[in-house]
Amino acid sequence: MLNTLFTDSQGPSTPLLIVHGLYGSGRNWSVIAKRLSDRGAVATVDLRNHGDSFWSDDHSYPDMAADLAQVIEAHGGLMDVVGHSMGGKAAMVLALTRPELVNRLIVADIAPVAYTHSQIQFIEAMRAVDLSAIEKRSDASAQLAAHVDDPTLQAFFTQSLDVKGKRWKLNLDALAAEMPKILGFPDLEGSFDKPTLFLSGAQSDYVTQEYRPKIKGLFPKARFAKIPGAGHWLHAEKPREFEASVRAFLDLDQ
Repeated sequence: MLNTLFTDSQGPSTPLLIVHGLYGSGRNWSVIAKRLSDRGAVATVDLRNHGDSFWSDDHSYPDMAADLAQVIEAHGGLMDVVGHSMGGKAAMVLALTRPELVNRLIVADIAPVAYTHSQIQFIEAMRAVDLSAIEKRSDASAQLAAHVDDPTLQAFFTQSLDVKGKRWKLNLDALAAEMPKILGFPDLEGSFDKPTLFLSGAQSDYVTQEYRPKIKGLFPKARFAKIPGAGHWLHAEKPREFEASVRAFLDLDQ
């Protein structure tokens, strides 16, 4: 089963499952998870091929959705679910294929469509790091700077670095091989007719107006909101605003 961290709470609300995006991990969400735990228990997972979860040659969204279903079934059988980017796609497939496990769904800056912008360049950047020369995370960041301009992304990637083990806690080979599946979205029938929020960064182009008919077809109760001043990494760029948006939706009398 996926590596899962629980932030326990005495709050009465339905437990919340947070699903990270590509190259991320559950620990990236620890601060937001702790803040939201006042309303109920919060679980953060490492998806397959990420963090401390198992590695697999398969990295499709049905695979990831099945992994998430296993976590929910092992912890009560019903959760609210927040998923960002790749994790948002996995959460959408979970909701469409196992709707009885999902109470409410929040999809952060992603749509149920195929994208053309590859993320393979970041795998190449991580592969280019000389891990034998790494003594601390800043050493890796300095090497990544030759290929990744954004210091925020440099810091984000190094959170998945095992400095002592001198290894990435990412199955880079599998993620590279499965990139077409990661960028795509499976052709699924049916719909998820429970409350759903598509929360986007106002400066991001991942969820455009042209995708709304597709979204509404699969998620007829979908609502849309944007966080001003945020891009694709909205939870990292505007964490307080992201938390407030999640809280407001989950606490709304639907």
